[in-house]
Amino acid sequence: MQTFDWIVVGNGLVGAAVSYELARQGLSVLLIDRALEPGNATRYSYGGIPYWSGSTTLTQQLCQEGIAKQRQLSEELEADTQFRELDLVLTLAADGDPEAAATAYAHCATPPRFVSATEAQELEPLLNRDAIAGAFTVRHGHVSPVALVNAYNQAFQRLGGTRMIAAVVDVVRIKDRVTGVLTAEQACPAKNVLVAAGAFSRALLHQAQVKIPLYYTHAELIETPPLDLQLRSLVMPAQTQRFTLEAKASQPDTDGEWDEPGHEVTPAILDSGAIQFLDGHVCLGQISRTLTDLEADLDEVESDRTMRSAMAAQIPALADVPGTWRRCRVSFSRDGLPLVGAVPGVAGLHVMAGFSAPFVYLPPVAQRFAQAVVGEADPAIAAIALDRFSQEV
Repeated sequence: MQTFDWIVVGNGLVGAAVSYELARQGLSVLLIDRALEPGNATRYSYGGIPYWSGSTTLTQQLCQEGIAKQRQLSEELEADTQFRELDLVLTLAADGDPEAAATAYAHCATPPRFVSATEAQELEPLLNRDAIAGAFTVRHGHVSPVALVNAYNQAFQRLGGTRMIAAVVDVVRIKDRVTGVLTAEQACPAKNVLVAAGAFSRALLHQAQVKIPLYYTHAELIETPPLDLQLRSLVMPAQTQRFTLEAKASQPDTDGEWDEPGHEVTPAILDSGAIQFLDGHVCLGQISRTLTDLEADLDEVESDRTMRSAMAAQIPALADVPGTWRRCRVSFSRDGLPLVGAVPGVAGLHVMAGFSAPFVYLPPVAQRFAQAVVGEADPAIAAIALDRFSQEV
C-alpha cells in the first residue's frame, strides 16, 4: 500500500478540516473513519461560532481568523456550509443576578449585552418571558455541522485526498517512531499520523503507550425531525455548568480514573439550550456526564424526560415535539485550549483534539497547522502545542 505523507484518524470537523488543509499543501493524505457518516460530536453539535468570545490575545486572534474563514468557506470549498449569523440568546434564570452573570463575559472581545425578559422575547418569540429574569445577547455565527464536514471532504477528495472506512485499532509504533496505523484488516503506512478522533483519541493512544491529558463527556440531546415552528435564535443558558464540570473532571489527581472504566468523575450537569437548523430540524439538550467508559450505558428515557422538562419552562413549544434521544462523546482538555501538535518523544505522532469551540477555532488552527508542517513554526500553534502539559502528565 502507498506510504502517505499523513494519515488522519477521525472524520469529525477536526479530521475533515486538517486533512483538507494538509492536502491543500500538496501532501498525500489518507483520512480514515470507522463509518461513512459517523455519529460523532460534530454530527450532533449545535454548530455555533462564538467569534465574539475571545478573552486573550491568542483566542481573540483565532476568533477573528475563524469567523473570517467561515464567511468565505462555502466559496472556497465550492459547497454550501449553510453559514449564517443570528442572535445568541443567553437566558438568565428567573432568580438569577444579572451583575453576577455578567462577570463571565467581562473579558470577551464583545461582551453580550443584557436585555429584559420582554426584549429577549422580542428577539426570540418562542421564549416564555415569565420564566427568565432577562438574557444576554450578541450576534453569533452558525453553520450546519454535517454540511461543513461534507464540504471539507469533497474539497479534500478533489485535491487528491484518499478516504477509507475502517476502524483504526492501533497505531504502528517501532520504538520511538510511529510508522502508520493498524485497522482490523490491514496496516496503513505513513510518515506522520495525526489522531483527530475526539473522545476516542485518548483510548487509541493508550494502545500505543502514549498518555495525553485529554478527557471527554457523554453529551446527550434530543434531535427532532423538521418542525413547522420557527426558532429564530440560538438559545443557551447565561450561566453554563459545562466548563466548571470540565475543570473539575480534568484535575491531575483524577487523571488515573480516565484509564479505568466504571468511574463517574463528577456529577452530571444539564445546560438547557436549543437551535433550529435551516432544514427545520431542532437539537435541544444537553446533559453532560463524565463517565470513564466510552460505551457506558445511559438511561435515555430518563434523560429525554429531564431535557424536555427543563426546556418546557423556557420554550414551551418544544416540550412535546417529536424527537430522538442522541448521545455523542465530546473531548476537552485541562485548560480550555485544544491539544495540537507533535506528541513529545514519539516521532511521527501528532494529536488535534479537545476544542472547546471548534467551529470558530478549528478552521484557522487547521490551516496554520498545515502551513507550519511545510514551512516555518507558527507561534499560534506553538502556544497550544501538546507539550504545554508536559510537566503535569
